[in-house]
Amino acid sequence: MAVEASGAASELVQVVSLLAAGVVAVPLFKRLGLGSVLGYLVAGLAIGPFGLGLFTDAHAILHVAELGVVMFLFIIGLEMEPSRLWGMRREIFGLGLAQVGACIGALTLVGVAMGLSPAVAFVAGTGFVLTSTAIVMQLLEERGSLSTPKGQRIVAILLLEDLAIVPLLALVALLAPGGGGTSGSEHVIAIAIALGSVAALIAAGRWLLNPLFRLLAASKAREVMTAAALLVVLGSALAMQLGGLSMAMGAFLAGVLLSESSFRHQLEADIEPFRGILLGLFFLGVGMSLDLTVIGANWALILAGVAAYMVVKSLVIYGVARVLRASHPEAMERAALMAQGGEFAFVLYAAAASVGLIDGRTNAILTATIILSMAVTPLMVIAFDRLGPKPSVSTEGLDVPENLAGSALIIGFGRFGQIASQPLISRGCSVSIIDTNAANIRLAEGFGFKVYYGDGTRLDILHAAGAATARAILICVDEAETAKRIAEIARAEFPLVPVLARARDREHAVELIQAGVAYQIRETVESALIFGEQALLTVGDEPEAASEVMAEVRRRDAERLALQTVGGIYAGRELIRGNAAAAAHEAG
Repeated sequence: MAVEASGAASELVQVVSLLAAGVVAVPLFKRLGLGSVLGYLVAGLAIGPFGLGLFTDAHAILHVAELGVVMFLFIIGLEMEPSRLWGMRREIFGLGLAQVGACIGALTLVGVAMGLSPAVAFVAGTGFVLTSTAIVMQLLEERGSLSTPKGQRIVAILLLEDLAIVPLLALVALLAPGGGGTSGSEHVIAIAIALGSVAALIAAGRWLLNPLFRLLAASKAREVMTAAALLVVLGSALAMQLGGLSMAMGAFLAGVLLSESSFRHQLEADIEPFRGILLGLFFLGVGMSLDLTVIGANWALILAGVAAYMVVKSLVIYGVARVLRASHPEAMERAALMAQGGEFAFVLYAAAASVGLIDGRTNAILTATIILSMAVTPLMVIAFDRLGPKPSVSTEGLDVPENLAGSALIIGFGRFGQIASQPLISRGCSVSIIDTNAANIRLAEGFGFKVYYGDGTRLDILHAAGAATARAILICVDEAETAKRIAEIARAEFPLVPVLARARDREHAVELIQAGVAYQIRETVESALIFGEQALLTVGDEPEAASEVMAEVRRRDAERLALQTVGGIYAGRELIRGNAAAAAHEAG
């Protein structure tokens, strides 16, 4: 009994240490600007066999934690409808094949240059070609790039890499001494089984999954729906694994098939907590797997391999991206994100070792090389963000202002400026509009507006846009500091032209008043007051009483703003507190 209690306590210590490592390391590393991925990797190294020694079998944890990657791909699939996936076919089979093929060739040559035989160099290079889906997806999510066009192109490449698993494993078997003991017909059968698994999964998703979830929803058993969501993800991953394909590919396909289902949002909510925990556990497992003994004995070879493979792979990715007409910043970002090797390399190297293509020492060295490259990637991305090229605004096809004249000059044509322009246009006023957001300009042109590309903080642009002859200047930009700067320039250079400005909040309103604007309004104040008046009516207040209350609220707000403008923001804050206390006393 005591032995059992001791074993249970030991297991609990491991669970607690895993959770504690993530809870402590990730916020710390994010606070330092190093990202959550590097935090997990370092935490894993700290509690693993070469740190505190709380874990001895990191690969067992890694095997379970791979389900985090599987669930991540399922959620990505839920956000990608079949029509959208079909629209990405050129990126998957064009861009993906081009990058994978070019990288395999280049990295094989790197291995040969380092003294490996052609067959071993091919295996080593191929393992490095297939990027870490877990790391890249996590970094894209943290950067908010997952749903952007450039992020979707990276997702397309990752999907092609998952599809490449079966043929690459077959090539490893063919390269083995004696051909790995398998015939050509066996390879054909393996590919047929893989294709059959995909077809079976698509059929099940099309005709079985939605009826299943409708039946479970009718039972109104919340925990059963969660169990069914996990069953779909893990079952589809198992089906693909049994067919020789990637588990992540199976989960992704299941997500795509359910992306148009009415249960999509429920499934995402059920899976998300498991996905986050297991993905963090995966990164912890990768950190634990870093064998410092192997690195210490072969550090020069491993460091040279990491540097050579990552540099060459980055150059090839950049070159392919530029040839296929990606911008310089996008090509650089893709190269920084995808320069590492991936978790599939562990499978590939293990397969090569099992058929005698590489020995145990080579397997350990190559595995350490992959893990180090995964650890270096977050640092490369940080370096790119700080030192790399900043994305430039494409002004192709956009007109710049030149000798414009209008009753009003609108600076900034986002959601606020568009609404503010409507009364003027409805009354037939001539309006000149400038903006620095190329996307806003092109969108506005689609609705019949003529918007010019121009920076309102530049005096020459204001002159060209007709600020000197306008009857009013409307500042509708999003950025508070930019609005203040424009107001100061306009009042100094065009003192006879009234300036009206959008304020972000009370503090910004005070700054605009002090800058000399004739009128300012906080962007949410009127909508919030109208909303509050409707709330009074809804709870049973009389219309006359509600109007009186709103008039009093507006009067107090105007008084507070006037005092803040004269006496400073901090005095105004004290007045706000005093008025709030008085209002509470009156209500009491």
